[in-house]
Amino acid sequence: MIVITGATGQLGSRIVDRLLERVPADTVGVSVRDVAKAAGLAERGVRVRAGDFTDPTTLRYAFEGARKILVVSPAIRGGAAVTANRTAIDAAHAAGAERVLYTSHQAASKDSLFPAQLTHAETEEYLAGLGLPFTALRNGFYASTLSLSIGAALETGQLVAPADGPVSWTAHADLAEAAAIAIAEDGALDGVTAPLTAPEMLDLAAVADVLTDITGRTIRRVVADDEEWRAAAIAQGMPAEAADFTLGIYRAARRGEFAVTDPTLETLIGRRPTSARSVLEGIASQA
Repeated sequence: MIVITGATGQLGSRIVDRLLERVPADTVGVSVRDVAKAAGLAERGVRVRAGDFTDPTTLRYAFEGARKILVVSPAIRGGAAVTANRTAIDAAHAAGAERVLYTSHQAASKDSLFPAQLTHAETEEYLAGLGLPFTALRNGFYASTLSLSIGAALETGQLVAPADGPVSWTAHADLAEAAAIAIAEDGALDGVTAPLTAPEMLDLAAVADVLTDITGRTIRRVVADDEEWRAAAIAQGMPAEAADFTLGIYRAARRGEFAVTDPTLETLIGRRPTSARSVLEGIASQA
């Protein structure tokens, strides 16, 4: 039995779909907080059980009989995120899983300026210390997050954000395919992986140029002062904690933390990964 957590989320749901192309449905289980949202998977023959990273007792049932378990990092911030990840990993270990996989990030580091990377680094270290076979999938920066930066730009013609740096924007679909391969094929990826990234890097100035080309409208990159951007974001309704978290992304980007590409993803999926331009075309078409 292969068990995947977070299987109704943006990444987890795609991973399950790609995995079901490779293995029989009756060998796949999912651990989700709301089983009703996974009704479609149950209809396809997938084992659906409730599991919550904040409640270890639920994970014992959700992980029962699992040979491999993929822990999809939850949308939790701060120290609680590390605790939740450790709880899931401990439950996977207790369930007797032969391999535990975890969705990490290309820039996982204990000195990152982006708080999420601290969580990933601590989780990787904890996972490695258990002494069982594991895979930490160092996913490239999700290209879908570009929608957060360019939504207003498509309306105003100005892409306003703090100073940034190059990012190897990578599509969820490609990372989901890579994860499915890593789960289904023994030995495909072991330990902490190389960065699983698309082959190109764009900073927001380059993103503005691509949007200009796509839309036929001039989109101008405007660099905002960090604190002025934070104040404006909060004034527009963003919680202060979320503003600080997001500001960390820009600070890490301009330090070069996301300025890396690697051929591992392309080699693994056997095709050129989705381009940032394709993702931007999709976002612009829905705006």
